[in-house]
Parts: sequence; C-alpha cells; structure tokens
Amino acid sequence: QVQLVESGGGLVQAGESLRLSCAASGSIFSILSMAWHRQAAGKQRELVARITNLGDTNYADSVKGRFTISRDNAKKMVYLQMNSLKPEDTAVYYCSTRNLRDYWGQGTQVTVSS
Repeated sequence: QVQLVESGGGLVQAGESLRLSCAASGSIFSILSMAWHRQAAGKQRELVARITNLGDTNYADSVKGRFTISRDNAKKMVYLQMNSLKPEDTAVYYCSTRNLRDYWGQGTQVTVSS
C-alpha cells in the first residue's frame, strides 16, 4: 500500500518558479518508479516527468529543459522543480506510482498567470 501527498502548488506569474513535493508512505518506496502527471481543465491527464528507482529520468517534450524531477529515498520524497513557468503549465499536478496497481495523490493546483 502506498499513499502519496502533494504540496507546493500555487499562483505564480509567467517566468517564475515553483517546487512541488510529494511525500510517500510505504516501505518499498526506494524500489518504485515515481512520476508527476498534470491535468489542465478540459484536457486529459498527461505525463510530465518520471524517475526510476535508479534515478533515470524522462520528461514530456513540453517541459524539457525547464522542469527537473528528483527523489530522496531516505525521506521518501519526490520533487518537481519547475522553472520558467508558462501559462500553459497551469494544471492540477499529481504524484503517482505503480505497484501492482496505480496510486495517485490528491493533486496540487498550479496556476501561472501571463
């Protein structure tokens, strides 16, 4: 069983930065791949970034070079550093993982004003 709790969202202006955090529970965190997804109003949920248990990462083309995903296994935390934010980054951001089934956090709202 895994529980995920996101934090760090907010309202920022275009060009500014935010850092999202995801606190995970469960003893197997260190072997799980973790991901950030987002869902904008009226759109499908999309993958933003993923990090494996070994630290390998991949990103959506729309955020490459601006967002960085990282993890701290000792603290059971996953982070998403978001720089040079754009209005099109506005969405609810979700932390997720998979262990026999998908687990999702409750989401945190990120709003970027122009």
